[in-house]
Amino acid sequence: MAEENTPTPMMVQYLGLKAKAGDCLLFYRMGDFFELFFDDARAAAATLDIALTARGEHDGTPIPMCGVPVHAAEGYLARLIKAGHRVAIAEQTESPEAAKARGGKTLVTRDIVRFVTAGTLTEDSLLDSWASNMLVAVAQVGEFFGLAAADISTGYFELLTVTGGSLEAELARLSASELVVPEGLPQSPLDAIIRPRADFESTLGGDLLRQHFALTTLDSIGPVTRAEQAAAGGLISYLAHAGQGKMPFLKLPVRREVHEHLLIDQATRDSLEINSASKGGRAGSLLAEVDRTITGAGARQLASDLAAPLMDKAKIDARLSLVQWFHDAPLTRDAVRAALRQLPDIARALGRVVAGRGSPRDLGQIRDGLDAARVLRERLGGMADRPELLDHLLPALDGHGHMVDLLVRALVTSPPTDTTQGGYIAEGYDAALDVLRVAGRDGRQAIAQLEARYRDATGVAALKIRHNAVLGYFVEVPAKHGDALMAPGTGFTHRQTMAGAVRFNSPELHEEALRITQAGGHALAAEAAHLEELIALILSRRDPIAASADALARIDVSAALAERAAESNWCRPSFVAHPCLEIQGGRHPVVESALAKSGDRFIANDCKLSPEKRLWLVSGPNMGGKSTFLRQNALIVLLAQAGSYVPATAARLGLVDRLFSRVGASDNLARGRSTFMVEMVETAAILAQATERSFVILDEVGRGTSTYDGLAIAWAVVEGIHETNRCRCLFATHYHELTRLSESLNALSLHHVRAKEYKGDLVLLHELADGPADRSYGIAVAKLAGLPPQVVARASAVLGKLEKGRAETGGLAAGLGDLPLFSAAMDAAEAKVDALREKLSDLDIDALSPRAALDLLYELKRAAGES
Repeated sequence: MAEENTPTPMMVQYLGLKAKAGDCLLFYRMGDFFELFFDDARAAAATLDIALTARGEHDGTPIPMCGVPVHAAEGYLARLIKAGHRVAIAEQTESPEAAKARGGKTLVTRDIVRFVTAGTLTEDSLLDSWASNMLVAVAQVGEFFGLAAADISTGYFELLTVTGGSLEAELARLSASELVVPEGLPQSPLDAIIRPRADFESTLGGDLLRQHFALTTLDSIGPVTRAEQAAAGGLISYLAHAGQGKMPFLKLPVRREVHEHLLIDQATRDSLEINSASKGGRAGSLLAEVDRTITGAGARQLASDLAAPLMDKAKIDARLSLVQWFHDAPLTRDAVRAALRQLPDIARALGRVVAGRGSPRDLGQIRDGLDAARVLRERLGGMADRPELLDHLLPALDGHGHMVDLLVRALVTSPPTDTTQGGYIAEGYDAALDVLRVAGRDGRQAIAQLEARYRDATGVAALKIRHNAVLGYFVEVPAKHGDALMAPGTGFTHRQTMAGAVRFNSPELHEEALRITQAGGHALAAEAAHLEELIALILSRRDPIAASADALARIDVSAALAERAAESNWCRPSFVAHPCLEIQGGRHPVVESALAKSGDRFIANDCKLSPEKRLWLVSGPNMGGKSTFLRQNALIVLLAQAGSYVPATAARLGLVDRLFSRVGASDNLARGRSTFMVEMVETAAILAQATERSFVILDEVGRGTSTYDGLAIAWAVVEGIHETNRCRCLFATHYHELTRLSESLNALSLHHVRAKEYKGDLVLLHELADGPADRSYGIAVAKLAGLPPQVVARASAVLGKLEKGRAETGGLAAGLGDLPLFSAAMDAAEAKVDALREKLSDLDIDALSPRAALDLLYELKRAAGES
């Protein structure tokens, strides 16, 4: 280490910075390493699998310590952030020479220059190029919650106001990498970052929005609510804290309204495996199956589209028309996709430049991307019958000509990331810089000639002129020739003796080295000045550049969806005003793809929900395809409203405002919930929130408890959805007794997945047919699964006995047909309660004799018993 092993002065400085870092790991810069101490060192060593050592003592005990090289810090940071840590970076803010100038052995000044957290990343090595990286702040004002969400790697920024009933669905849509909330917010998520309440004051938030975007009024953003201002204040304050005053790129915020997009809660997203599969990871999800985008920006846009399908028919049709345009013109689609394949990630390069972490390579990416965007605009602008959305996008691809031409002249073809060695400004851009470079090259040639002359003069063929960061240029000879060069009159001055070599200086070498060093230093300074000018130019045009990046992403998504539709013969959906779901030949895209890989064919099925038959009860055996049928129709709705073609022969639907899926469940042990409890919580949410415009899929409600309890719950849920929610619903069940509801629920329709037994074996046809299933085939499925023959035989005998008893007694559902319907039952119960209430309210208690009071109690008890 560069500093003496006396911990007291350094520890005073370290502990002060650690107090400022709070619960973040502190990367403390010491020379070429970032060092960590105490508990930070233990945590980092365990996460990074690096050695834990000790340095000196503190309070009489050794100080745990570990470190990572500065040049490789990004890789270690990525692993720490992925493991859930946050990191504070403490850099040296003065040079050792400046510290010495202050007197004695003064410690080099250090300060925290940045907090590295999951939601504030901009570096490519720390980010997933195919996914957005959202930082979300939540604030509460009265009964409303404000959300401010930003992806600082691209500048995206949105504001939203919701009620408590929609908050969970919106947080699920945003899928935040980091969530920031004020202290004291009710029901804060366990992993949320708690910040001071003062940061979430609505007045402060409004002021910060106006200051950051140089606005005199917030009207240019829209009708920003107090809750949104409060959330924006929390987000901007946190970004200022994380960057230690250096703000990242934020575009003018977009105001979202909850009713503008389809609401999908987290349970439904997990059930439908929209962005990630049930086992984690992207593979096997809807997004992975649909995604044919070329660029990272396109992939992020597609993920955003699937996370928030639209509720505006005109906007959906505009997206679909652009997809159709690419779908119907395969040659144009191929050419556009080939052009997109050459594009760098303009949005994230711009994000790094604005955040002050940009490199010459980022400027080169912006140059190349915008130049390719102009070429693409010229190609598409010359084509006929362009859809309206494309005409809206094309102007954003142009207008950067002067800046691009300047960047082409100023930068080399492939600029480096590192600026310390220079070499990123192109020759011919600055004549004075070219002169300095020539001087440097000439000096190096002169040194090579000097080396040859010294060899001839000394007769030492192994003599070399070398260079390092400490000594600069020096003459080096093997140790056995050292004495010859030390002799008086040789012109060499001894500098250093090594184990096998001796090093010297000379007046001529010193002069040439000085010339090279001066020329190199001046050249580096000139390049740095040009880099600042180029960055300033880009910053002045950051909003138009971001608009170009957004337009390219939308074009990529549209062409990719067209490609996916052409691959599997998907169709363009249409929308109508009334709540229906009419699907011909519908398929599950993920299951179909998996079957195709094994050489099997997916069996397509129709679905026709209408106001007259809005609730389908689907029965049939396990493994027969009920769950797949339910899910595929939910995914078709989602894809259609996201502006995509859908896996079907034809599709017509009324817009869906909320999508609910209760298909499959697992224990949530962290919250102390069993499978059945999870099922009931999710079902309760559906019954509380689904509207007449919603679409609900429910699979095997009630199966996690006793048969009688399960049937009773399923029966009541079907009635509740039919009578109260009145939404479109697919309800799969094994309770055949539920089919009797078709006699009393006029909008309920019975269907089943077909199966046959052939020579004692079960054949699952995966076809949907009208009417109820004739039986469950549960024992046949058990046999198919490999249960021992003796167990299957015993089960068959028990089943025969049970079925005989059911036939004699009327079965589980005996007498259920005599019950009043859901709404009538509720009205009857309420009426009886009202009768008791009226009787009690009419009493004159003081006038009752003891005998009369006792008689009245008996009467009330009888009335309560009858109710």
